[in-house]
Amino acid sequence: MVMSETEKPKLFYGYVIVAASFAIQWVCVGTLFTYGIFFKPLLGEFGWSRAMISGASSLAFLFVGFMGVFAGRLNDRFGPRIIMVVSGLFLGGGYLLMSLLQAPWQLYLFYGVIVGTGMASHDIVTLSTIARWFAHKRGMMTGVVKVGTGAGQLMVPMIATALLAAYGWRTSYLVIGAAALILFVLLAQLFRRNPQQMGLLPYGAESMESAPSASAEQGLSLHQAARTRQFWTICLAYCSVIYCLLTIIIHIVPHATDAGLSATSAAGVLATIGGVSMAGRFVMGTASDKIGCKRAWVICFIILIASFFWLQITQELWMFYLFAAVYGFAHGGFFVLVSPMTAELFGTRAHGVIFGLIYFAGTLGGTLGPFLAGYIFDITQSYQIAFWVLLVLSIIGLALILTIKPVLSHTDG
Repeated sequence: MVMSETEKPKLFYGYVIVAASFAIQWVCVGTLFTYGIFFKPLLGEFGWSRAMISGASSLAFLFVGFMGVFAGRLNDRFGPRIIMVVSGLFLGGGYLLMSLLQAPWQLYLFYGVIVGTGMASHDIVTLSTIARWFAHKRGMMTGVVKVGTGAGQLMVPMIATALLAAYGWRTSYLVIGAAALILFVLLAQLFRRNPQQMGLLPYGAESMESAPSASAEQGLSLHQAARTRQFWTICLAYCSVIYCLLTIIIHIVPHATDAGLSATSAAGVLATIGGVSMAGRFVMGTASDKIGCKRAWVICFIILIASFFWLQITQELWMFYLFAAVYGFAHGGFFVLVSPMTAELFGTRAHGVIFGLIYFAGTLGGTLGPFLAGYIFDITQSYQIAFWVLLVLSIIGLALILTIKPVLSHTDG
């Protein structure tokens, strides 16, 4: 039954979707950030190379992107609830299996394939759903959701560090896996594909007639979007971004400990990135509603480039924390801008699958970055060359974003 335009619910259900998405981000990305915390314990236990351990995270990111395309397509057709339940089973199950780890093939299967598959929906499904629930304040609400990512990055690595110190890495993975599985499945029950299914309007829509139905949402189809230069440009730019960001997430803790920081201080650097990224997510998400996503991306790239220049000379504790603060703001901003920019450029008609493909392009960068950084370290015993590569790629990404022009104004009538 459709709610009349004069009836207004006490609480717009879109805010429930935002809260559930916030919590999904907290769980999924918070646990993702623990991989750097487990890096040294795995080195000590098995004596594997850094490239081998990094390769499992690279495979996970590849599966995040590959399976994310399917998650986006399924979300466009069937909605988010069942997708989130299945994702929770994979994510929690993969971490539970990590507690049994004995051989490299298990690391690549348990973490690379199973955990990677479980992580595939956390951005694609949640942010695509937010784009459908909010016609206005889309960037702000996306920013609020992605603050959950920063909160997870801030808190979960510290929890993992405490678990490691008290119980060892195997028991820690058991706790993380069980918590992730239970929380994902419970939170999935709160999701709805779009407001029309509940007889509601998207936030900011003036009337039911002005709000497109689920079968007639505005924007380009995947085929139409793929024929535009803007689609491929943003794919390349996002690939360069995620190459940089995931390399830092995986290797900043071992790099900091190599420089002489304690394990706790190095975890604090990672937590600082997560904490400051919360400000970046909210500020840049809100700013994108006012200045547009392209300008917001440019700001993030400039800050990222400045942080990578600083990283080249970073050796002491305070320098690492300053890097984390500057870099963390840009880090958070990037992750909150890609979904609104996809909607801004191509509309919401096929947002899930278009966003999924752009996200997949990013995970190709996330696949290569951590592995190549580990390989470079194994050869040179230094991250210096790997970090210079990050600086170059961030400059290339900025140049690409500067070329993007609107699509819908002249492509879609």
